[in-house]
Amino acid sequence: MSEHIQHLSGAKFHAQETKGLYEPVAPPALGATAERSSKHNIAEAAKIPYFQQWREAAHQIKRYAISNLDKLLVQFERNLSAKGVTVLWAEDAAEANRLVLEIAREHKVRSVVKSKSMLSEELELNQVLSDAGIEPVETDLGEYIVQLAGQRPVHIVTPAIHMSAEDVGRLFAARLGEPFTAEHEQLTDIARRHLRQRYLEADMGISGCNFGIADTGTIVIVENEGNAGLSTATPPVHLVMMGIEKILPSITYLPVFLNLLARSGTGQKLTTYTHLIHGPAPGRRMYVLLLDNGRTNVLADMAALAALFCIRCGACLNACPVYRCAGGWAYGWVYPGPIGAILTPHLVGLKQAGILPFASSLCGACGEVCPVKIDIPHQLVHMRHRAVSEPSPARSLTEQFTWMLWSWFMCGPRRYRLAMWAVRLGVRLAAWLPWHPGKLGAWTRGRQLPRPPKAAFRRLWRQVESDE
Repeated sequence: MSEHIQHLSGAKFHAQETKGLYEPVAPPALGATAERSSKHNIAEAAKIPYFQQWREAAHQIKRYAISNLDKLLVQFERNLSAKGVTVLWAEDAAEANRLVLEIAREHKVRSVVKSKSMLSEELELNQVLSDAGIEPVETDLGEYIVQLAGQRPVHIVTPAIHMSAEDVGRLFAARLGEPFTAEHEQLTDIARRHLRQRYLEADMGISGCNFGIADTGTIVIVENEGNAGLSTATPPVHLVMMGIEKILPSITYLPVFLNLLARSGTGQKLTTYTHLIHGPAPGRRMYVLLLDNGRTNVLADMAALAALFCIRCGACLNACPVYRCAGGWAYGWVYPGPIGAILTPHLVGLKQAGILPFASSLCGACGEVCPVKIDIPHQLVHMRHRAVSEPSPARSLTEQFTWMLWSWFMCGPRRYRLAMWAVRLGVRLAAWLPWHPGKLGAWTRGRQLPRPPKAAFRRLWRQVESDE
């Protein structure tokens, strides 16, 4: 899978480590942590007798917001501008990166501190800034760890979920010259000590945005570490990067989403810090960059509209058995897991990511835990239908020929018996051969081929009937 979309936005993925979902390489720490988080979050949600009413309310609010996106975004821009905020619009990643660099040049920015932002991952912003001679520093602990490791995040909420404390200790020893430790508190203290001066020296802070409130022109950022508050308040320039789907109609609806986001994302009643930013502080400059980058492609597909309801809690990733086995890199782009499987094909196109919706067992766990009630399983089926109906990797000549051949063999008893004989022979040969070609080789390196039974089921059934 990843070979189809590794090159998006100039991204350099770890091809040898993430060859695709047919050869998952997720480390044990990822699957175990994701499963533990999912169970904990579900248990916390079960304590709230009206949690399902919250979900339904959030679903309806997001449906209204996305259906009225044009009006709400104009209202949002007007209220922000009235407070002295400069609002910028970008259609795609290239335009967004150009605008960021223009802001940086205007203010003679040499270093940037960044709080967590999946949108900046879409833009490959760290690489863009580095190429322009500007040093970007991630300040979220997980993002800081993967930046030091030269990796990409594997999870929307917990970017370094794939690394154990021992892994982080070895990384800090190698990259920061610190004594090795696997104690969580000590690791956190090390990161805090190395980041503290960065906030004071930075010329610009860049943050994401959890929600944008249309009727008040408010930027809402939620976090647990305090790094977002420092990144937005300490430097003289603050740039907010916001996807256009993050809009909410009114601040009166915010408590519902704060309750859902915390419980579904980290299993908390409320995140440690909730920042409501109403405009720039005196003597500082504030910019808000509103980005499309493929989101209006979702608006053009009414059956897929709910994909824009996502509040980036990561609950569907934690619940997904495929994600737990495959890891985040195997999805080939910024958004892994079930939400990535339905959202990425819209954002980058089916020609690039049309195979992603097939990375699912359709068990339904993702839909059950989604706090805004996105029907992800049906979204996956819808995108699968599009992937085989429109040009995409799932509609290759090899794929079409394979299914035509399968259909022919399934249309008659003699053909079926011939196919099953060929399968049994093929499995025996595959077990004997020392190598397997192509995707079969990738599949069998991580799994054992099942041994075919000595006698076919139809023959055994006939024997049972004759004995009776």
